[in-house]
Amino acid sequence: MKKMSRRRFMAAGISALAAGQALLSGGAKTASAGQGTAEKKSSGTRLILLGTAGGPRPNKVRSSPAQVIVVNSVPYVVDCGSGVARQMAMAEVPLPKLRHVFLTHHHSDHNADYGNLIYLAWASGLKTPVDTYGPPPIDKMTKLYFELNAYDINIRIDDEKRVPLVPLVTVHEFDKGGLVMQDDNVKVTATLVHHPPVVPAFAFRFDTADRSIVISGDTTPSDNLIKLAQGADVLVHEVIHKPSLAKLIARIPNADKLLEHIVASHTTHDDVGKVAKAAGVKTLVLSHIVPCDDLSVTDEMWIQGARAHFDGKVIVGKDLMEI
Repeated sequence: MKKMSRRRFMAAGISALAAGQALLSGGAKTASAGQGTAEKKSSGTRLILLGTAGGPRPNKVRSSPAQVIVVNSVPYVVDCGSGVARQMAMAEVPLPKLRHVFLTHHHSDHNADYGNLIYLAWASGLKTPVDTYGPPPIDKMTKLYFELNAYDINIRIDDEKRVPLVPLVTVHEFDKGGLVMQDDNVKVTATLVHHPPVVPAFAFRFDTADRSIVISGDTTPSDNLIKLAQGADVLVHEVIHKPSLAKLIARIPNADKLLEHIVASHTTHDDVGKVAKAAGVKTLVLSHIVPCDDLSVTDEMWIQGARAHFDGKVIVGKDLMEI
């Protein structure tokens, strides 16, 4: 073999490096092009799953429960699990555009970052009103959050000349189903669902000019939810894989009654298909997945359970998936 000169060796190395950089650059452009396409879709209704895990325990596979419905560029956030603000950033939904936040119920995997979402939107440039909606004690929670963080908030108002945060937020607290809010983009209706021991707990329906989307919140199979979701385009429904729960519980100490709670207050991957069929929805999206980090429970297994009773489209939700 002919020995390569030092000059030729260096030239080859530079060429390889340039090729590698070009390849990386091309990959980045591809990703940017895809993100740009999503961002340009400003009209119509978009549903983005921000977090699809069930339960408050952090894991490596899925983020905590949250979703955002974007209508004509206005975001309507439903539930605020840990990390929701970062997931909004990952989904390229601008935090300063935050206008409406809905909580289905007060389990920590659904409300842990409720206050943080509002605060981080403000820290990102928010200076317009935000309305929040949910069951008691959402009003008290909001006031206590601002009290907890008053030191930092007041410093930033003075030092960074930000608009005051507290006057921007209006809380709408309710304990019964019915019309929640309506604006030029959307009509939002709530119904009570069964999620013991949490009372009240709600599901929400969003009706826009081009789509109808229902978010189940946490619930057992619910007649109220079936009525609310009649004929909807999309039903995002919580789900558990009952055969895998024993293995999940074995990994979680200090929760002797957790298995009992999960079975008594959630919907199995078989029953969720029955709910979707009874509601006559077009697409069923499985989310709030339990167990959320057991990869031995495949997408096919989740789908087969629902498919046994529902003939429509079934999607196993993933973080940052747009539907």
